Amino acid sequence: MEATTMAQPTSTGDADLPAKPPAAAQSGTTLAARRRSRVRRTALWMVVALVLAIAAYLFWGRDRLPAAEVFQVLGGEKVPGTSFIIMSDRLPRIAVGVLAGAGLGISGALFQRWLGNPLASPDVIGVGYGASAAAVFAMIILGYTDWKLNAFSLAGGLLVAALIYWLSAAGKRTGSRLILAGLAIGAMLQALIQYLLTQAQVNTASDVMHWLTGSLASSNWENALLLLVSLGAIGILLLPLVLRQLKMLELGEDAAAALGLHVGWARALLVFVAVAMGALPIAVTGPMAFVAFLAGPITAALTRGPINILLAGLTGATLVTIANFFAANLFADLSLPVGVITGAFGAPFLIWILVRANSTGSGA
Repeated sequence: MEATTMAQPTSTGDADLPAKPPAAAQSGTTLAARRRSRVRRTALWMVVALVLAIAAYLFWGRDRLPAAEVFQVLGGEKVPGTSFIIMSDRLPRIAVGVLAGAGLGISGALFQRWLGNPLASPDVIGVGYGASAAAVFAMIILGYTDWKLNAFSLAGGLLVAALIYWLSAAGKRTGSRLILAGLAIGAMLQALIQYLLTQAQVNTASDVMHWLTGSLASSNWENALLLLVSLGAIGILLLPLVLRQLKMLELGEDAAAALGLHVGWARALLVFVAVAMGALPIAVTGPMAFVAFLAGPITAALTRGPINILLAGLTGATLVTIANFFAANLFADLSLPVGVITGAFGAPFLIWILVRANSTGSGA
């Protein structure tokens, strides 16, 4: 009897103490805080790299300019020769490159996050070829070079996205099937582009071929303003909504529907924003290879977390600006299109992702 009494608990003070959070919750909170810290740190370094690349191109783009004259021009003074180079050539290139890179980076990151596959970028799944083919048709057959070119590029990207969307099980999250359908459509569109080139005049075909490599050579303030207004409107009005809906879509379509999300409309809006963010820059600069493909995975590698959409936009802008500097200075007597540099960097990265996927058994 005495032993039974001693075995009973005698203290009830613990019931009055505040409940301690579970270790798993504490660990999750710490992990989220560390991830946010890495995102902020990565964003800071990207901004620094972008500013340095802009400064390097202003001073050493193709021909080196005296630092004093560059500062005078940036301060609003007129310096013969230098003012034209800075205000009519280098700054427009920088502005168009930053905006185009940001749009392409966001476009690729949206597709990659939604489909959960690093290969699901516009230039891999065929959406970029749709925008390019429509733009080439508008240039060669219709002779458009103004805002109508952007409209055709956007329409072509949306049309191909809708076709791929339908071919890959009516828009279900079947990333592998979507990528395979996109590759097939992309191959057909490449053949169409080649055919259109055979129908063009020699001078027009030369201009189109230069455009197809992805170039900032024709950049001007009108193009920069066009990209700023169009991408800015989509980024301000639609992108925040898409990001909120994307978080719910990543939980699964059934869970998203249970949370009150209209899944069909959310998917359609996401595809529209992702295509527009990529097609509008393509109409101005041409298809700069692998920018949309590289930006998202680079952010994921640097932050050791999921792809951050806005950080991918900053990364895309930085990639294009750095590539623009190398395109102007890599060879003394040759100015390369920016797309040549981004393609040279992107191809090994694509091979690395495929090798890594095979070694881990994760598949594409």
